[in-house]
Amino acid sequence: MTEYAIVTQAQQKAWSLGDLGKLAAHTPPVYAESLCEDLDLQPGERVLDVAAGTGTTSIAALRRFCEVVATDFVPESLVQATRLAEAEGLELEVHTADAQELPFEDDFFDVAVSTFGTMFAPDQQRTAEELLRVVRPGGRIGVLSWCPDGIIGDYAATIGKYIAAPPGLRSPFEWGTDARVHELFDGHAKAVRTVRRAQPFRYPSVQFAVEYFRAWYGPARGAFARLDEEHRTALHADMTAVWSAGNRATNGSLVAYADYLQTIVVKA
Repeated sequence: MTEYAIVTQAQQKAWSLGDLGKLAAHTPPVYAESLCEDLDLQPGERVLDVAAGTGTTSIAALRRFCEVVATDFVPESLVQATRLAEAEGLELEVHTADAQELPFEDDFFDVAVSTFGTMFAPDQQRTAEELLRVVRPGGRIGVLSWCPDGIIGDYAATIGKYIAAPPGLRSPFEWGTDARVHELFDGHAKAVRTVRRAQPFRYPSVQFAVEYFRAWYGPARGAFARLDEEHRTALHADMTAVWSAGNRATNGSLVAYADYLQTIVVKA
């Protein structure tokens, strides 16, 4: 296996440890609705949602009468995506697939989207090339990625203090920078437009957020499982500090805004 394949396999295992549906249930879908509006999705357009998780963005596109295909490398997430779509009377096509090797013909889709998913694929150039490949000339690509200097970037860096990332790989949070997305797309695009936005997180308390992510966010759950008790206690304290630093609430609850970069590419 190649280095990228080994890392992808490990990531698939890590994300499978959690339940993105539990997190999505308490995450206002502001990011998905904003992206679909900025992409100006039209009824009847073919939309591919890559690394779709439980389908929040897929469903936002379906509400706009698009024909949507969702992919993810965690089959259980796609089962949840299908159920959520069915609950709204919407029909979603799903495929288990790796963002670095999409099982679709060239130029097939009008639009490809990925919200906080493809950024984690280890082969960043290949992932960008796949997004470009499956979209028709003149089609659009919309990618949302957490910023390295936002609260989710800080959260991931905190885990990284205890569980080292594989050597030699670029940080997934580079997708949340103007410089990197231009490197990835400029040579194949008519236009690359970026804007920095913030996604709200609202929880009953900081401690609730720490425990909720520990229970349901796969990478965090895996990190706690791999550490001894002393380091688990330290990681818990560091995660508490991250959420506390970003908390705008003054009544004991948690209100935090996580910065992300929205990138919209028009394929040449």
